[in-house]
Amino acid sequence: MSKHLTIDREACAGHGICYGAAPEIMDCDDQGYPVLVTDPVPDDLAAKADHLVRACPEQALRLRG
Repeated sequence: MSKHLTIDREACAGHGICYGAAPEIMDCDDQGYPVLVTDPVPDDLAAKADHLVRACPEQALRLRG
């Protein structure tokens, strides 16, 4: 089943933990905020995406699907 990662831009503080830990899922924009590289998240990266959600200090990431 496909999973979709979403970013709450208002909650995100731009720490960079997510794109630093999983550049195959996320990158950053010119201001240091995360942007998705792939959507939906490939099945082989779903566990890594789940880890990103749990690691986000601002709880700005959600994994749905």
